Amino acid sequence: MNGPDIPLPIGPPIRRLASGHGVVQEHPRVPRRCVCCVLRCIPENEILTRPACIETEAETKTATATAMQAVNGIAAKLMSLTTEPSYKFLIYGRTGWLGGLLGKLCEKQGIAYEYGSGRLENRSSLEADVAAVKPTHVFNAAGVTGRPNVDWCESHKVETIRANVVGTLTLADVCKQNGLVLMNYATGCIFEYDEKHPLGSGVGFKEEDTPNFAGSYYSKTKAMVEDLLKEFDNVCTLRVRMPISSDLQNPRNFISKIVRYQKIVNIPNSMTILDELLPISIEMAKRNLTGIWNFTNPGVVSHNEIMEMYKEYIDPELSWVNFTIEEQAKVIVAARSNNEMDASKLAKEFPEMLGIKESLKKFVFEPNRKTPAK
Repeated sequence: MNGPDIPLPIGPPIRRLASGHGVVQEHPRVPRRCVCCVLRCIPENEILTRPACIETEAETKTATATAMQAVNGIAAKLMSLTTEPSYKFLIYGRTGWLGGLLGKLCEKQGIAYEYGSGRLENRSSLEADVAAVKPTHVFNAAGVTGRPNVDWCESHKVETIRANVVGTLTLADVCKQNGLVLMNYATGCIFEYDEKHPLGSGVGFKEEDTPNFAGSYYSKTKAMVEDLLKEFDNVCTLRVRMPISSDLQNPRNFISKIVRYQKIVNIPNSMTILDELLPISIEMAKRNLTGIWNFTNPGVVSHNEIMEMYKEYIDPELSWVNFTIEEQAKVIVAARSNNEMDASKLAKEFPEMLGIKESLKKFVFEPNRKTPAK
């Protein structure tokens, strides 16, 4: 609508004309509304009576450019809040099971990564890797577990110490000096059921509990290095147990092992479903979580329960024979750990994590089903 003429303190009057939004100003010295007034949301009638708002064309362009720089700066800050930071992982354990899976996960998630070429016990080679790769995080999936099993470590103690103790500590120290978080895949096979954590009680070992199992030299070295790593505030220790994946052809897979055995024990244990938990470990790195974590799915599952699932989903003709721990001891060199881990700390951080039996079905047996669904 048309409004009355409003006199300026200087110059001829300005006639206000309808223009949809804002005002068309017919004044030789005020070709348009002052940018500073627009940004400050000053009412139109007040704008027209403010001598300070009468500006030249050059002044208007300068004010517009300044305003645009401010808007662009705000937009850049908003983008930085919604854009995920850039990550680059340095992974040790290229030829290992977990190390190979980590590389595939990084490719799937679009995360830049490189495998370390240095030996864990060779400090200068680790320092060279860090300098060349410039990672944001380091993952250690290397070490000695023994081939074909932990019995190997009983006759190769120096090699086991060199990799599992000296190498891991060296990598942790190199990361510490470079301000890097180290995600260290350790083991939960450093505990065994005892009076405070009896079999079938549902009472699991917590992160702060002291290891009570040294029946194998492998477990002994792992418990030793875990205790020393507590002094490094940049290390995230993940206690993996009896790892399982959907790749049932992999000889390191716990399921692949027991289906080949002539006899098996039948003891409930905490276990790690890698298809579900390895991605969680990557998220833990992004959150820069450190300290000790029981890296297992909640709950326990027995050998026989896994065999029953295998029979239901894959091979209805599967059969097996059980024997006791005492009988097992006669055919192995080193004792085996059996325990339940308390996964409540991990479950609190990742409440979507499934219990062990549900995770087995969803991530392992359903994708490999060969029998008709019931």
